[in-house]
Order: sequence, then C-alpha cells, then structure tokens
Amino acid sequence: MSTRRDFVKTTCLSLAFTLPMEPKLRFGMAAPAEPDSALAPSAFLRIDRNGAITIWANKSEMGQGIRTSMAMAVAEELGADWSRVKVQQASSAAKFGDLGITGGSQSTRGTFKPYRIVGATAREMLISAAANRWKVNRAACRAEMGFILHGKKRIAFGDLVKAASKLEPPKDPPLRDPKDFHIVGTDVKRVDGPDIVTGRAQFGSDLKLPGMLYASVERCPVFGGKLKSMDDSAAKAVPGVKRILAISSGVAVLADSTWAALRGREALKLQWDEGAHATASTAEIRKDFEARLKAPGKVVRKEGEGLAAMGGDAVHARYDCPFLAHATMEPMVGVADVRPDRCDIYAPSQGPGWSMAAIQQLTGLKAEQIEVHIPLLGGGFGRRAMPDFILEAVECSKAAGAPVKVQYSREDDTQHDYYRPGSLHDLSASLDEKGRALAWHHRFTGPSIAASLKMPWPPEAAELSGAADLAYEIPNLQVEWAQSDTPIPVGFWRAVPASFNPFVTESFLDELAHKAGKNPLAFRLGLLKQDGKRKVGKDELDASRLRQVIELAAAKAGWKAWHLAKHPKGRGMGIAAHAYLDCGTYVAEVAEVEVKPDGAVKVHRVVCAVDCGLAVNPLNIRAQMESGIIYGLSAALHGEITLEKGRVAQGNFNDYPVLRLADTPKIEVHIVKSDLPPGGVGEPGLPPIAPAVANAIFAATGKRIRSLPMTPGKILKAGRA
Repeated sequence: MSTRRDFVKTTCLSLAFTLPMEPKLRFGMAAPAEPDSALAPSAFLRIDRNGAITIWANKSEMGQGIRTSMAMAVAEELGADWSRVKVQQASSAAKFGDLGITGGSQSTRGTFKPYRIVGATAREMLISAAANRWKVNRAACRAEMGFILHGKKRIAFGDLVKAASKLEPPKDPPLRDPKDFHIVGTDVKRVDGPDIVTGRAQFGSDLKLPGMLYASVERCPVFGGKLKSMDDSAAKAVPGVKRILAISSGVAVLADSTWAALRGREALKLQWDEGAHATASTAEIRKDFEARLKAPGKVVRKEGEGLAAMGGDAVHARYDCPFLAHATMEPMVGVADVRPDRCDIYAPSQGPGWSMAAIQQLTGLKAEQIEVHIPLLGGGFGRRAMPDFILEAVECSKAAGAPVKVQYSREDDTQHDYYRPGSLHDLSASLDEKGRALAWHHRFTGPSIAASLKMPWPPEAAELSGAADLAYEIPNLQVEWAQSDTPIPVGFWRAVPASFNPFVTESFLDELAHKAGKNPLAFRLGLLKQDGKRKVGKDELDASRLRQVIELAAAKAGWKAWHLAKHPKGRGMGIAAHAYLDCGTYVAEVAEVEVKPDGAVKVHRVVCAVDCGLAVNPLNIRAQMESGIIYGLSAALHGEITLEKGRVAQGNFNDYPVLRLADTPKIEVHIVKSDLPPGGVGEPGLPPIAPAVANAIFAATGKRIRSLPMTPGKILKAGRA
C-alpha cells in the first residue's frame, strides 16, 4: 500500500532527483543518505544530521537563476538558515519522474508552490519531532533559521532528523502567509554564481569521462542532404584519430582529443547528395512569403466586423523579420556512454525527456536503463530543447563501445540550428473621426514550428503570441496566419513568436498614433480603458496591469519632460509594451537612441517596467529583464540568418554578431509590487525592445524601419514616413 511518504516522493512535484554517479561527483553531488541519517520526505529535499540542507532542482540551469529561486521557496517554508542550503541538479532517472521541458518562462510559475509544499512538509515533521521530545503542544512551536523553537527552548534541525524521519509526512501542510516571508522577495545572490565566475562550475563542455573519445561531425551543408561517398584515408592518418563513422547526421571523426577530431574532419573528402534544397535561398523564401500573403490566411482572431470595417483611408504597412540562430555562448555538446545494459548521457539539455524515445530506439535499452545527467547550460534560449546533439553522441558511443563527447564548433552551431522562423506581415488599420483606432487587420506568414517538429498541435500553435492576443481595445479586429513551408528547420527561440510579432504590432501601433496626430504614449493608454480581466484568445488579459507598466516605464524614463525639451539632431525616445499572457507577466520599455549620420544606431538607455506578480527574487528578475533586453537588442540590430544555395551564409560572430559590452545601453528595471502568483521572467523582457528602438529611431529621424535587423544600410535607405 502506498503511504503518504510514497505519494510525496513520487507525485508532489512530479519531480525527482538522482543519486550521484562518478562523473556527477565532480559537480558536487552529495552521497546518498544512510538510513536514519537524513530527513528526506521528498526526493527534492534532504536534511542531514549535521544540519546541511540539500535541495534538488528539477529544471535546467541555463543562466536564468532557477536553482536559486526553487531553493528559496523550499527554504522559506522550511524556516531554514539560507547559509546551510545547497542546491543540486536532478537527472532523468525514472524514479524522479518526468522533468519536462525547461523553457517558456514557466519554471518559477510552475514549481513555486510545489516547492513550498516540499519545505512545509519537512517543517511540520521537524516540529512534530520537537514537540514529541519536549512533550509540548506542537502548535506553540515554530521553525526559524534552522531551529525549532518553543518559548526559550530551541533545537537544531539536524538533531531532530532521526526522530522526524520516522514520522509520516503530513497531508496538506499549511503554507506560510506571504507577509511572513523572510527569504522570498529579497535580493538573493545566485547559489552557483561564485563557482561560475571562478571557473569551478561544470558546463557540458567541461565533461570528461575515463576512456572518453572526442567527436567532431561533418554534416551536409544543405538541409536534408545525404552522404553520397567518403574518402577518409587522409583523415585516418591524422595523429590521434581513432575511428571514422558515417552516422545519421553526417560523418563523425572520433579521436583522443577535440583538436585531433577537428583536424581529422578537415582531412575528410566527402561528396553529398544535396537533395531538393540545393538551390534554396532567402530570396526564394521571400517570394514564397509574398505569394502566401496574397490570399487570406486562417482567421485566428476576429472581433466586431473584422476586416470589413476597414475605412477607405486605412494605413497600410509591410513588415518582415528574419530567421535567427540561437548563438548560445556555449556551442552544443553532449556526452554519451552506451553500454550493453545501460546508457548514461551527460548533456546540457532543456528537455532530457524529449530525447528518451529516440535513445531507446538507438540503443535498444529500456527507459529505466537510460539516465540523462544535466550539467550547467552555457545558454539555452530554446536551442537545447532539441535532442539532435544528444543523439549524435549516443550513435557514436554505441558504435565505438566507449564514452564519446560530440562537440560542436561555433560554425556548426550557427549552420545546423533550429532557427527562429522568419516571417512577413501585412497590416492595415483605420481611425474614426476622433482619431481612435477603428479597425485593425494583420495577416502574416512564416513556417510552422509545430509542423517542422511534428508536434501534435495545430500548425499555428507556436506562431501567434504577440499578434492574435493583441491587448489593445480595437472594436473591429482580424488576425490571419498563413503557413509557409521552407527548407530551414525551425524551432523555439527565446520568446518564440513574441520575439517578432510585438515588433510588428507595436511599431504599427506607433504608426497609427502618428497618423492620428497623438503622442504614442497617450494613444496606447487610450486603447487600454477597460479595468479588470477579459479573455483575449485563449488567455486572460488584465489591462490594468499592462497600463500600469506603460505608465511606470514612461514616468521613470521622463517621457513627458523629454517631449517638452529640445534634443540634438538624431536623438529620439520610443516606447513599446507586451502582455506576455502565457506566463502572466507584463512589460513596458522605453528606449533612448541616437542615430548617427552613417545610419548606425546607439541605444543609450532602456527603462523597463515589469509586473510579474510576486517577485520571488528581485535581483534575479532585474538580471532576467536585462538579459532579455540585451539578447533582443542583439537580434534587433544585428541578427539575420540567410540562405544561399541551400546553405546558411553565416558562421561565426564576425558575420552573426551579438551585442558587446561597449554597445550595451544603460538599463533600468522597475518591478511592480504585487502579491499575485509569480509569473515568468526569462522571456518577457525581450519582446518590447525591438519596437521601442524602432519607434525611437522614428522619433529621431522620421524614418520608419519595418525590417529587422535595423542595420545602418536599411536606416539610410528608409524614406521618411
């Protein structure tokens, strides 16, 4: 019969964590507890007899600070001394359940309460053990700073471990009132920060197993191409090269070092059957997009009379957004150790479960014989949700009979990605006699992530955020989406469609404001009159929260004073906002830019206001907003993947640059105080930055930039609106 303890262990969070194995010991994994030596009412928490507290995180740490936030939730409810808390990483071991996907800004949103329950469960058991020992009413006991207290009596958690571990975990343990929080809501530095900045932290690229081989894979430069012939004689002669394998994705050179593998790869003489996409190009894809926009798409939202209400004096505009690579700072890497009866994977992955079925198929092993261990991720942004780099390592290890690390180069990473979809947008809008938005029509096209990844979703499922959920109150509104099929594999990129749709809608809204002769701030606020919640598509919008962040960002940026003052030529200020309904967060940003005579854009300052509900760790929220702004600004000013003869034209940071320190603006983040459930913060800082900059460029130059990235050439060529 299952006990409450079993239930908590297996279902409380639908999470669980792994015992250490030899390689993981290098990550600081603790040894398994001996009987009675620890209190572990959940797989996610252990309190040792010496008072040390270990909390296991069920989401991958890729820089978003989730390990710290999860631990804060447990420690808060437990009444722990934060200085005694350590955090470890879960694996995919079956006894720990499905770790799911780390992404979509859902980690804190989805785990905050369950982790609180874990902490509260242990707290109640410790209190019961202390009350039994003291023979006092447990209701008069409390937990603080690693002790159970009753009047002047106190006893350390560690001294209660043996007795508490014999108790049955309580059902529905009470949670603390948020007004009593001491850890949650305070600025807590990342638990893994010191190791990261001192180089002690273990990322995927740091992994090394006994007897491990190093692999570099040459893949067909054209998507969908296949190997036709191979001459590996020169590659085999390279010192250190051990084996050359034709695998599913190309040809892998296995060697005793990464350097030897790379040199062996360079010596390969390969011929490819480049397949049907050998002549594909960005120009060809653009023509397909344009053709798709000539016909109506699938209506994904319609209110009022929709397109039929459009007036004869409507404003029309076309916007386009490019394909983008993820450009994680750490290129893809995975280690596999396939043995006859077991397979261990060591991979910085956002979705260890997603690769499980394919690993089973490749190895012939059962799920319980496979374990994915997750080191730190050197950036994810959605790229590491894909299993391709893991499966390459599995294939190589199985063939070699040894552990194998597959290491991507920067060029491999850029040219064999799952890209942010490119898109093309046609918009029209009209005003009534008082200059208010009367009708809005948005038709856009691009490839479908769901279709590309063969997800069991409608093809438009991952393409609509920021377009179909437009928050502004426009009486007649119609949004259409049309699927375009391209040879470029597409996938999830930070904020997914909200990385491009808000650039289009917030820029076009700015156009409409100027058409109406109104200040863009006042125009936006005029379209957010309703208080309270209302349904927008499948989600719920609280217009008052969006309005509040817009007003706060504008006030902190000095919007009113700026527009009353005179500024040097080429200086401008723009505003944009986004209601990130998927993760319950509202963000507005104001950008102050300078456009130089050569068209170069310098973003001097960004002011951000965010309402993400309860601010679990304000320090981390500010960091995530800054990160989203910098990542989004990189794409807005520089990011573009193009296709020539079926090949990605870009390879490294020289032709796919990211923002450097000297180009990074001053960023101010203001957090709205709230007691609502916590929302996500990993993605929401990104969507407003591109339109805020585009709107600032218009304010500075009178030129409307409707195409990303906003390069000097495009700005010089743009006509005045």
